[in-house]
Amino acid sequence: MSKSKIEWTDRTWNPTIGCARMSEGCRNCYAERMAHRHASNPGTPAYHGLTKDGRWTGEVRLLPGRLGQPKRWRKPSMIFVDSMSDLFQHTIHDDYIVKVFEVMAETPRHTYQILTKRPARMQRFLSAHYPEPLPNVWLGVSVEDQETANKRVPLLLATPAAVRWISLEPMLGPVDLRPWLGRGLLTPGVRSRRWLNWVVLGGESGPGARPMHPQWARDVRDQCKRAGVPFMFKQWGEWVTYRQQAPGALGGKTERKPGWMLDCPDDFYRVGKRKAGRMLDGELHDGYPK
Repeated sequence: MSKSKIEWTDRTWNPTIGCARMSEGCRNCYAERMAHRHASNPGTPAYHGLTKDGRWTGEVRLLPGRLGQPKRWRKPSMIFVDSMSDLFQHTIHDDYIVKVFEVMAETPRHTYQILTKRPARMQRFLSAHYPEPLPNVWLGVSVEDQETANKRVPLLLATPAAVRWISLEPMLGPVDLRPWLGRGLLTPGVRSRRWLNWVVLGGESGPGARPMHPQWARDVRDQCKRAGVPFMFKQWGEWVTYRQQAPGALGGKTERKPGWMLDCPDDFYRVGKRKAGRMLDGELHDGYPK
């Protein structure tokens, strides 16, 4: 729980653990896999019973003993809130979420990054409890394709927030973000002009990972560039094409998938996240909101 290997954050903080699948992007959830490993470990009893047959059971556990952790971290950090859960699940009472936000308010030296697949609950909570957003809290939604973007992004834009962002990971299809990159009104009844402040994009990793078409990533990169929105390319994931490979990535025996499966001119090769790297067309994209 503390220092993180996630490319866009410094630390993780999990005042709740446990979740339930919401959409196709959850099929190969890394947190679910990790929780399943912990669930069979006698040394991590907090996770026991949170998964069954490798899947979330839907149970969510509150861990109030962890609420004070960020107060003990003296160095200003980017902190991903609930990497092993979703803070806005319906079983988490508003009173407990308020306690989480009180800790964030009391530690302005840190920047908190929140992601949810339940933006309707987030919008209701923030509108009721924090109509004036905390400046050090970035609110975001996870999306994987156009359908989930259409459902979740407008609700995010209707939510009071200092920074609004999306994690387009795993990217499972083409996504047009142009309506939400500075074009203003998207949601009926929202008077102020709001748009996305940051876009993070990545392919899928882990067992069962699906390839990502390079053009899907290029299109979003170009949309962000034209709109002046910071863009981060987090990873290719398990699969990479010959043209996008890092030097030497295809050395040795690798699994191959024909490009026609995704209407791609190049075949896909499974080389693993580390070898696939995070260079898009030979460039590293590490944009952050100011």
